[in-house]
Amino acid sequence: MAAEILFLKQEDVVKAGLLDMKQALAASELTYKMFGEGSIINHPKVSTKIPDEDNWTAFFNSMPCYIGGDIHMAGIKWACEATGNLGKPDLPWGIDSIILSDPDTVLPIAYMDGTLITAMRTSAVGGIFAKYTAPKGCKKAVLLGAGVIGRTMIMAICEALPGIEEILLCDLVLEKAQGLADEFKGVYDVKITPCTDADAALKQCSLIVTQTTSTKPIVHAHHVSKGDTVIAMSTSDVDLSVGRAADQVFVDYYHQMITNKIKTVYGLHQEGKLTEDNVVELKHLAMGTHPGRKSEDETIFCASMGFAALDIMLAQMIYKNAKSMGIGQTIHLWDNPLWV
Repeated sequence: MAAEILFLKQEDVVKAGLLDMKQALAASELTYKMFGEGSIINHPKVSTKIPDEDNWTAFFNSMPCYIGGDIHMAGIKWACEATGNLGKPDLPWGIDSIILSDPDTVLPIAYMDGTLITAMRTSAVGGIFAKYTAPKGCKKAVLLGAGVIGRTMIMAICEALPGIEEILLCDLVLEKAQGLADEFKGVYDVKITPCTDADAALKQCSLIVTQTTSTKPIVHAHHVSKGDTVIAMSTSDVDLSVGRAADQVFVDYYHQMITNKIKTVYGLHQEGKLTEDNVVELKHLAMGTHPGRKSEDETIFCASMGFAALDIMLAQMIYKNAKSMGIGQTIHLWDNPLWV
């Protein structure tokens, strides 16, 4: 066998339709539905931190999974970040790659850039949280962080909540927030207001979404009013007090969330305030076995860590699109395999 592998660079992935947030939202919700139905094998990610767990400057996450049903695809994402890349104009902070494999022959069939796939599926999860838990008739949201995920989160919130009228986009660097606001002019019928004062912005909105690189909490319980929804897509910017005060806590994947020591959910679990019995996983929303928000006066906290099946679901769609469109470069694992 020729062992053909379709190589897709980042530009190819974009050409194959990745930046369609409607598609990303639908694919992500389908992933959680299939996960809930038992059609997906997805173990918690394994992380290698350098030089060690507490003082890392780089990490490498191994994220394998299998998606069954009509998808029938195996794959792995190699997700990597380096703090030294911050501030370098020619390097992203996170650099991810994805391999897809045929589950029957185990041959690799595609290798592609996964960095933008990560950005799209991360915010798609935030959009799903918002769809099910945002206050009814929510018109105004604050997004903390105007980086890569800030960009895709604008897309996700606008698609998931068609009634949204204004987004306060808050970042320490006003120019970054202004740049994103300018980028989305005319794309959505939503006013995007750049700002730097997080305290002031948080007081104005009933939907709060965080995607910063902060190592200290920014959102505390006193920022959150009764009936608000807080969606934490990053690691350390939401204080434990927010989770403690919430009437409902939603997570994407409980058993993985409680392994990450710097996540709010881990802290709540360690305190004994959060167990598998009193948390709601996204799979229950996608399957329709839980309604999400139950009343307008309850305060909701949502947190995500992401899991491989989201990446593989989007990657296999991109692979199929690229094949049909003639996009990408075909490479070979071997000409003739030795020692078979």
